[in-house]
Amino acid sequence: MTTAILSAFAQEQTGLIELLERPERVQRAGRYFWRGHLQGQPVVLALSKLGKVAAATTATTVIEAFGAKQLVFTGVAGGVGPGVQVGDVVLATDFVQHDMDCSPLFPRYEIPLYGQSRFACDAALNAHLLIAAQQALVGLGADFDAQLHADLPRVHQGLIASGDRFVSSATEVAALVQGLTQAGHPPLAVEMEGAAVAQVCHDYGVPFAAVRTISDRADDSAHVDFNAFVRDTASRYAVGIVLGFLDGIPTA
Repeated sequence: MTTAILSAFAQEQTGLIELLERPERVQRAGRYFWRGHLQGQPVVLALSKLGKVAAATTATTVIEAFGAKQLVFTGVAGGVGPGVQVGDVVLATDFVQHDMDCSPLFPRYEIPLYGQSRFACDAALNAHLLIAAQQALVGLGADFDAQLHADLPRVHQGLIASGDRFVSSATEVAALVQGLTQAGHPPLAVEMEGAAVAQVCHDYGVPFAAVRTISDRADDSAHVDFNAFVRDTASRYAVGIVLGFLDGIPTA
């Protein structure tokens, strides 16, 4: 059973590509995909590119062209929930599009003609990812920069909100969180791809899960070098979590 591992940034997948057994690079839909094996499991690695449309195209391609039977998204996100700090990991239970608004035809945040606002992640995949994330943090958390995180990094589980804009100010975060919370969708983190992938996987009936490392608090108080964080921290988390996840599922 082929597992697709998607990420938005190349730095998040470099370590996985280097570990790929019998790698094969394939170009399709304006992207490069890597096929091979990790931990004895058949996988396809791909960069989603940024934003919901690009992510949906990538997800559709790995399902249609590469026969992926389950998808896992790794990457970074901005933390917006209480207690979610830089260096923590958020395991998505479900996704909502924070910029979806077809009111008054449909309630705000509801996806038109679906009758729902949130798309759930697969419980079985999440159970494996949770164990993998916890184990990865035990191994990597002790090396985390204490200047960025007073305590050891933690794994949180909850809603992640996606939208086609980079949220980077306290005012924007406050408005976004307030609107979602009032509608019954309090988010732990924000990013730009997951909700689109979740919707594609819902359409195809393909299990989906996502895990995000918190790179900042999505406001103007961010004090880390984003590119350095992705390269030095999030990429290490991604490799540790993905390998642990693949090692924990039955061999195809």
